Amino acid sequence: MKYRSLIITLLLSSIFLSIITCVWKIMATLQGLSFTTLNFNLNFLLALGLITVSIILGNKFKPIYKISILSILFTIIYTFLNESSPLWFSIGIFLIILFFTNKFNKYDIIYLKQDFISEKIIFEFLSLFAIVFFALVILFPFYIMFVTSFKTQTALLMNPLDLSIDFSKNILEIFKSYLIVFKTYDFGRYILTSSYVSVGTVLITLLFAIPAAYAVARLNFFGKTFLSTSILIIYMFPAIVLVIPLYTVFSQLGLRNSIEGLLIVYTATTLPVAIYMLQGYFKSIPREIEEAGLIDGQNWFGIIIKIIIPLSLPAIASVSLYVFMIAWNEFLFSLMFLDNPKVFTLSRAINHLTGDAETPRQYLMAGSVIVTLPILLIFVYFEKYLVSGLTAGSVKG
Repeated sequence: MKYRSLIITLLLSSIFLSIITCVWKIMATLQGLSFTTLNFNLNFLLALGLITVSIILGNKFKPIYKISILSILFTIIYTFLNESSPLWFSIGIFLIILFFTNKFNKYDIIYLKQDFISEKIIFEFLSLFAIVFFALVILFPFYIMFVTSFKTQTALLMNPLDLSIDFSKNILEIFKSYLIVFKTYDFGRYILTSSYVSVGTVLITLLFAIPAAYAVARLNFFGKTFLSTSILIIYMFPAIVLVIPLYTVFSQLGLRNSIEGLLIVYTATTLPVAIYMLQGYFKSIPREIEEAGLIDGQNWFGIIIKIIIPLSLPAIASVSLYVFMIAWNEFLFSLMFLDNPKVFTLSRAINHLTGDAETPRQYLMAGSVIVTLPILLIFVYFEKYLVSGLTAGSVKG
């Protein structure tokens, strides 16, 4: 066995696991636990022992038995040697070790004998370090937002840095901020308005983008080359540059404070990128399929409806998700064009809350969670379509 790869594996894996357990301990202190030290050295030694035993055992046992036993033993030893902690903290440690041992189950003596394995191990661990670091940077603000939404005004004034949730309260008291946001600030109306605007933008954008993208991909007409290369030129200009003239025009046309005005603006801003994404996918569809449709008596409209759209569902789904997220989260145009609270979108409603000097911070955070949660769930569910749609069409044939 190459000792260089073994040393690198033991060192990097131990440092990685020690950092993860220390981060979990820090997060636990935010929930009210009074730990006095991180014990990084002790965690490093425990992690070193864990990965050493895992490498020695190799494939002598079934992976599920090996992973489960090592995770349980590490959790027991860690809990015994560290400061006293509640059960949920130990369960968190167990889940971390379970993930760790499952991720690095492949690291055995045979695996470490491969050529150039040291470089591969270094790259894998650097990737994991980067993922963990940026995940903490991105997720921690959401964590603060989520926890603050369950606070009371008294708790925030007494200890603004306390990020724990008191589960001993009645469930209605815990979710009081959300109840007030819906009842007092009428966020149910804003959700319906944002849903209407977002879905409407998606439908109108697809209605124009599909035939336009097909024309750019398949038909020959004057100015096709210029159109296909300059289709994204609108994104060269910052949105703030377009707001003032659009505000003037919309005021003269009576489109301010109207959902229709937002639909026009959102469609105009999302249509170019939708055409650009779809025409790349349409070019990857073999022409022979369309020629077969023409032989069967289909016109160009029938080919688009019966052939192109069914074959392009991944790309259409990714474009729909992309357009929906833009329309749902857009703030600048809704801020400039909407003054009537009855037609506010969610992002505009959050800004309206901040304009009230008496609005407690927990209500703002509850409103922010309401804005974030639906689009987060939609993105997680449709993420596979987004990835497949964005990569589709990159290779013809």
